[in-house]
Amino acid sequence: MNTAHDSITMKDLPISEQPYEKCEQYGSRSLSDAELLAIIIRSGAKGKRALESAYSLLQLDPDHPGLEGLMRSDTDQIRRISGIGRVKAIQLEAVFELSRRISACGLTPGLRFTGPRSAADYFMSRLRGLQQEEVHMISLDTKNQLIRERTVTRGTVDRSLISPREVYIHALRDGAVSIVLVHNHPSGDCTPSSQDLESTLQIAQAGQLLGIRLLDHIVVGEHCFTSLYEQGYLK
Repeated sequence: MNTAHDSITMKDLPISEQPYEKCEQYGSRSLSDAELLAIIIRSGAKGKRALESAYSLLQLDPDHPGLEGLMRSDTDQIRRISGIGRVKAIQLEAVFELSRRISACGLTPGLRFTGPRSAADYFMSRLRGLQQEEVHMISLDTKNQLIRERTVTRGTVDRSLISPREVYIHALRDGAVSIVLVHNHPSGDCTPSSQDLESTLQIAQAGQLLGIRLLDHIVVGEHCFTSLYEQGYLK
């Protein structure tokens, strides 16, 4: 037999606590992360409100509570939450990918690269929550203005193989004078690995032969980054 609490639906809540009505009346910015999630998942399990399922989703990863941990979770982990089935898990995954693609709109042709921080801030938000490494390349002209940004390669959980040949095929196609590489560490630790340093040296040396300078290689983690140029590896 359900208790009074279990039988409460979204409509039984005060208007100020109903996500749909609150969003309509006060705007989406007035909603908490849980309320926004509740709107996306729409309903919970039997006897459980969508808002309760949303709170459970935000506690999915004890080490990274909130949206950060949720975006780190895969579909199978999300489906373990009561009220979240296959379709809702896929919907959430699609929302996360859309958010990454929307953030990717931040780099537009002609944008000037002003230093490691400008690139790192952009990529930290874009690569947050990924379960595998990705290597991105920024192609620049003679004024350090963006020609194109592209994904060079995607790797495994703990490493992404960077081929100098692949990097410079793209750079030559872009007509780049110089390039910046950026890749993430899914662990959240932005400390460069020995492989990062070795591949950076190889790519820089190949670029010298082609007349395309590797300005920087930036390793991004969770709210941190390391510039190999600033660390002295590319000076």
